[in-house]
Amino acid sequence: QVQLVESGGGLVQAGGSLRLSCAASGRTFGQYSMGWFRQPPGKEREFVTAISWSSTTTYYADSVKGRFSISRDNAKNIVYLQMNSLTPEDTALYYCAQGRWALASMDDHEYTNWGQGTQVTVSS
Repeated sequence: QVQLVESGGGLVQAGGSLRLSCAASGRTFGQYSMGWFRQPPGKEREFVTAISWSSTTTYYADSVKGRFSISRDNAKNIVYLQMNSLTPEDTALYYCAQGRWALASMDDHEYTNWGQGTQVTVSS
């Protein structure tokens, strides 16, 4: 099983930027997609973005399109989430997740391993 650890969260002012990282360790063999999800306080978890193994395909939620960017470095087993033009509505606990195969998906049922999350708080 792969262990995922998110980092890079913190407190930032509206309009600012943050870059989250997700490091994978353990049994990281094979090809798999990766995704980012978030859970705002008092709300359910929602899809943010996903990327295929080869980085050929990416998906973004409408709420973050044009502001967030997902990327990955397979040699380092790290996935990144660059977040720009942050607003208070982006405040949430952000999770990374490993997909069950190489193709990206927006469906959380297609993800088999999850990190513990990193908190992002955006002040107005």
